[in-house]
Amino acid sequence: MNAFDWLILLGTLGSIVGYGLWKNSRQTNMTDYLKGGNNARWWTVGLSVMATQASAITFLSTPGQAFHDGMGFVQFYFGLPFAVLIICLFFIPIYHRLKVYTAYEYLESRFDQRTRTLTAILFLVQRGLAAGITIYAPAIILSVVLGWALKPLIVLIGLTVIAYTLVGGTAAVNVTQKQQMFIIFLGMFIAFFSIIQRFPAHISFSEALAIAGQTGKLKVLDLSFDPNSRYTFWSGITGGLFLALSYFGTDQSQVQRYLSGKSLKESQMGLIMNGFLKVPMQFFILLVGVMVFVFYQFEAAPLHFNPQAVEKVAQSSKAEDYRKLEQELEEIHHQRQQLLGQTALNENSLREVEILDRAEKEKRAAAKTLIQQVDPQQNTNDKDYVFITFILGYLPHGLIGLLLAVILSAAMSSTASELNALAATTTVDLYQRNRQAHSEQHYVKASKAFTLLWGGIAILFASFGTLVENLIQLVNIIGSVFYGTILGVFLVAFFLRKIQGKAVFWAAIVSEIIVLLIFGLDVVGYLWLNVIGAVLTVLFAQLFTSINRP
Repeated sequence: MNAFDWLILLGTLGSIVGYGLWKNSRQTNMTDYLKGGNNARWWTVGLSVMATQASAITFLSTPGQAFHDGMGFVQFYFGLPFAVLIICLFFIPIYHRLKVYTAYEYLESRFDQRTRTLTAILFLVQRGLAAGITIYAPAIILSVVLGWALKPLIVLIGLTVIAYTLVGGTAAVNVTQKQQMFIIFLGMFIAFFSIIQRFPAHISFSEALAIAGQTGKLKVLDLSFDPNSRYTFWSGITGGLFLALSYFGTDQSQVQRYLSGKSLKESQMGLIMNGFLKVPMQFFILLVGVMVFVFYQFEAAPLHFNPQAVEKVAQSSKAEDYRKLEQELEEIHHQRQQLLGQTALNENSLREVEILDRAEKEKRAAAKTLIQQVDPQQNTNDKDYVFITFILGYLPHGLIGLLLAVILSAAMSSTASELNALAATTTVDLYQRNRQAHSEQHYVKASKAFTLLWGGIAILFASFGTLVENLIQLVNIIGSVFYGTILGVFLVAFFLRKIQGKAVFWAAIVSEIIVLLIFGLDVVGYLWLNVIGAVLTVLFAQLFTSINRP
């Protein structure tokens, strides 16, 4: 990075945060602080919902996911449009009619206080952990870029987000997220066309797609019924549907975004906007990663993209073995350059590309084995480093600063929403519910205090985080462990009117224990945990009701 990159990066982030603070520095009551005064129009709601979900992890990990595994991850989102329609028809009208601050308030009027408290706590646990990951992700980027220690960076990023979230509340989150999404879209489109422009002159976009297709990177649909396969069409429209229902319908970080809508219609339109733009957006981000893969067919790629892991191997007794693998990868790259240096691709050359790609995968797998032998505690996953390595190594100055601003804007937007929601849930569902004889200003101050508290917890968790899975998978795994049970409680509340609080409370506890056991035993892919948790909660609630029926 040079001075121009820093100017772009700091100027972009500083103007967004400063504008959010300037526009929203005073709130006198809970409606202003937690619901933004109910002034958000549908496009603000839609962009805010999208920005909350599109964290730095999305733009850091998703291209790396596509580089290694192709476009199949997009199947994860296939159930989302259907989930959005269900939420608009059944969830949002109830929330608006009851004028709730959080989704969990409704559960007390439908069931009882302990059911409300249980679901609120389940949300706080999983979202508190996820908030730590969304801080951890951009800290990795800057630690690689600047060579700074990781933990001080985590604290710096966390405190920056806490500052404007604490001062401005929901209105500040909504306002800043509009600018952040503009920067994100602009940066990713510029990156995409910059990658294509860096292809050799004789390689068109259609030929790049042909190379990607021959190596399996463009395979979108997996119609297999293997429950251990993480991303299939069936897991997307079932597990993905249940995960999206729970996330957008019961997760306060999302519910709070559309509760700030000016009217029921504005909230519904905003959520529908997100539902039908999300799949194309994820498809495009994955395509960026595929184009990075094609780019590295013509440029030498690192054997392993995590520089810290490579450095450990270089200083070990396995250094010579690793260097030999690097030389073998260089030879594969040399053969590929000779092959792709032809003026036109044909069927035979594409088959040769596929063979070389398989050989390259074998070398990368062998490198991961060496890394694991040197340090068994070192995670060998390097998907999260692919895109940032490309950005720093090949894009022009100015664009580097802009894309880092994209990733950090996404980090701030999602983390701000999470802290805002964690504070709202803690204040409304736990603190205010048990201490009701106070003024509106007292609860606003309490919300700010809880924002600070949860920000500190997120920073603490991020400081001890490690790369288990790649980051975007880790966040979804954390959610899947808890979301199914929470969704099951809400499904009972909406559709099974004869079931009461005691039955659903114990059903939720038993279901969550079973989901944790299934997860610990690694029986099925994590997306199925959403279905299992929701179905078990409904079934156990019906069973307990039948047992207690006189």
